[in-house]
Amino acid sequence: MESKLNLDKGLIEKARNSARSIAEDMQTFIDKHTTVTVERTVARLLGVDGVDDIEKPLPNVLVDHIKEGGGLSMGVAYWIGNAVANTGKTPQEIAEEVSIGELDIIKLPIVNGEKIREEINKLAVEMVKRIKKNRGTREDFINNIGEGTKPYLYVIVATGNIYEDVLQAQAAARQGADIIAVIRTTAQSLLDYVPYGATTEGFGGTYATQENFRIMRRALDEAGEEVGRYIRLCNYCSGLCMPEIAAMGAMERLDVMLNDALYGILFRDINMQRTLIDQFFSRVINGFAGIIINTGEDNYLTTADAVEEAHTVLASQFINEQFALKAGIPEEQMGLGHAFEINPNIENGFLWELAQAQMAREIFSRAPLKYMPPTKFKTGNIFKGHIQDALFNMVAIMTGQSLQLLGMLTEAIHTPFLHDRALSIENAKYIFGNMRNLGDEIEYKKGGIIQNRAAEVLGKSALMLEEIEKEGLFNIIEHGKLAGVKRSFNGGKGLDGVIVKDDKYFNPFIELMLGGEK
Repeated sequence: MESKLNLDKGLIEKARNSARSIAEDMQTFIDKHTTVTVERTVARLLGVDGVDDIEKPLPNVLVDHIKEGGGLSMGVAYWIGNAVANTGKTPQEIAEEVSIGELDIIKLPIVNGEKIREEINKLAVEMVKRIKKNRGTREDFINNIGEGTKPYLYVIVATGNIYEDVLQAQAAARQGADIIAVIRTTAQSLLDYVPYGATTEGFGGTYATQENFRIMRRALDEAGEEVGRYIRLCNYCSGLCMPEIAAMGAMERLDVMLNDALYGILFRDINMQRTLIDQFFSRVINGFAGIIINTGEDNYLTTADAVEEAHTVLASQFINEQFALKAGIPEEQMGLGHAFEINPNIENGFLWELAQAQMAREIFSRAPLKYMPPTKFKTGNIFKGHIQDALFNMVAIMTGQSLQLLGMLTEAIHTPFLHDRALSIENAKYIFGNMRNLGDEIEYKKGGIIQNRAAEVLGKSALMLEEIEKEGLFNIIEHGKLAGVKRSFNGGKGLDGVIVKDDKYFNPFIELMLGGEK
């Protein structure tokens, strides 16, 4: 892509090198550790599902049993493989026997390590084939019925009831939406388990469960056939169950996942060690499944000023890019996040928004950028809100954004009604159609407001990344230098779920997904 901003390529490379060094430093830490969530994910991918008589998920039952027996450092795959070799039973049967106290998996005789791996790899290969088949099904759908034109129109449903969500999602698809995000119920990210089955009660959203994924996937396939476009399904694998939800999404053919390396630390006070370990496995799964990840840089601007702290968004994009590459995610699946959140009363704010969006597009030229709408400065004035959304849509089409989460004129009033969503889709379609090639016709004034703003943000970002590289990401977060939020290395939720790996530890899915063909 030819630069319209005349960005300093050497400075971009310097920033990227710093981010790479940061990610490599963190990966050394990640590789030495596992978490209860990672192990529950392995159990799920090996076929463990369902709940016990008190509704506790069997992956939790199994992993808690192994942890209490002091064996989790070797990994759940080791113990399941040993149990399969001893009993000839499936992982599901083993988990069920553990749950009713008929089997102590830790006390079984230990068989040869090669035999353990052999039993596990047979099971793991089958799941990897299933996920790979889902990827092929998605590609077949797109090839056969087509898809929307970028920027994809991306909207949310959030009723709390999966069956109501289905009705709203199908209506949105008929109105022109390309991506449907099912918002999770408030605070699900803080649950250290994944609820089971179809759910009809949630606050501010609907529980992310495998059955809910299955129900919505089926509904969107039906709608896609009807409207002649593949409709992508999005959910959220942030929080304490990040890799588990990624695995469920891969099994049920989700297409987009909110999956940020730092979001849970900064905005949900989840322990930084836990989050960074969990994000790696979740991204390995998403990368292999062909799922586009969405990162959460837009959230920085809810706690920090979009003018003063714009460089923190760019710095986080660089870091998220490098963490994603470590996990095998190609650039074409990196929906790096940013947002239209400058105070609308600032003179020339639109030019600064344009500079920020164009800069992201040029630096991450192959990434399907996720552009987030104005929310912070919505007042409840629906007419002004609709204009703010229109300006946001204008920036998107002028700068070649990819995933456009549509703003709602009723932001700050209520969860959108069907007609609110229809008006937002109509707004975007009108602007995207009438301004389709405007960006190709525009050049920016050399040394003007837009170029100078982009250069300023890039320069500050490069300096910030250099500082993080020197001090270490953990120290930077502890000192509150990202999003103005301080977090403790040993604080936050979930630290007790972090385990140092034993020499016998193995995770077959990381080996298969990172090493296998896609």
